Amino acid sequence: MKTNILVTGANGQLGQTIKELFYKKDDNLNFTFVSKSELDITETEKLNIFFETHRFDYCINCAAFTNVELAEDKPDIAFKINAQAVKNLAHQCNLRHVVLIHISTDYVFDGKKQEPYNEEDKTNPINVYGASKLQGERYIKEILSEYFIIRTSWLYSKYGHNFVTTIINKLQDNKPLQITTSQTGTPTSCVDLSKFIIHLIERKNKNFGLYHFSAVGETTWYDFAIQIASHFNHFDSNLLLPIKTFQSKAKRPKYSVLNNNKAKQYAIIQEWKISLNTVLPY
Repeated sequence: MKTNILVTGANGQLGQTIKELFYKKDDNLNFTFVSKSELDITETEKLNIFFETHRFDYCINCAAFTNVELAEDKPDIAFKINAQAVKNLAHQCNLRHVVLIHISTDYVFDGKKQEPYNEEDKTNPINVYGASKLQGERYIKEILSEYFIIRTSWLYSKYGHNFVTTIINKLQDNKPLQITTSQTGTPTSCVDLSKFIIHLIERKNKNFGLYHFSAVGETTWYDFAIQIASHFNHFDSNLLLPIKTFQSKAKRPKYSVLNNNKAKQYAIIQEWKISLNTVLPY
């Protein structure tokens, strides 16, 4: 029997990566990809009708409000999408016996720790985005028993707006670019995260709960940019200028490396530079 999988937020970088890697590649997996225009998870009644008329075994929720800066100006929208809509989704999954796989963030932490955060560490978000994502996590835990919440960090891909695509676009200009050295985390490829998610599904993993998933190692945004630039022979890396801080409305955790030992029980996780090479193989 085929496993039916709903992917919400299908036009985002993770949704697009899952589609590229797995859509129609495995006869045992039947995917339904929906964008916001096709299924807005903030609309309770439409969500109910959609779940009534379809049967799913899993729902991978890639829908999210991820603009950290804009969330400070529009907290109502951030909480509507990252918390209330997640609550709606969790209710539907509970009613229909669907396993929810939800993507969360390292920004649920305040960054004061000096070693990688594990799943049991106390959360204390310091910006609206992190707070809204944490509330979404709480709703899932209240409503569901069969779920995977996967916190990840510094997510990137070849799709959409993320640090890698932004830096690549800037590199084309060959002009000086200032990058902060004050934050330490782990760049994580959507390819690696997608494979981990599908691995959980294919193996019908029943060890539900909270997981941290990121690549191995840690770096700063500046050193991440240097690594990206190393793939472009024409670019003078001296044009990348390290700065301590940059102006922003949202506070960001200074250290948000995730301990991924729990996830390592179910997947081989690569070092972040190796993963970057698979996205930028030139």
